[in-house]
Amino acid sequence: MNFVNSQEPFEERRRFERSRLIIDVYYNGADLTGVASSQDISPGGLYMNTQAELPEGSLLTLRLPLAGRDVVCNGEVVYSNPGRGVGVTFQGLSDEDRAHLEAALKSQ
Repeated sequence: MNFVNSQEPFEERRRFERSRLIIDVYYNGADLTGVASSQDISPGGLYMNTQAELPEGSLLTLRLPLAGRDVVCNGEVVYSNPGRGVGVTFQGLSDEDRAHLEAALKSQ
């Protein structure tokens, strides 16, 4: 009998293809405000390099300068690697901002 691990790796559960795009990410949380550098980004979220302590479940306001204009949305930390970075899913991304983000990712 062949047993297959039903737990897919985190990367395989992503809904969107990620693009390697390095931009400044301005974030504001309950107790923290800062600037981080994105490692990769997709229409669903991003991974940003930061030494800030942002535990899973933290809610952030994000500002992403992309292709001549800022995309502003909320995000939730869904993965935290303390001292290295965090994975954030976008929440409340308007249709207009999502379209701008997708166009910026395609043009890079």
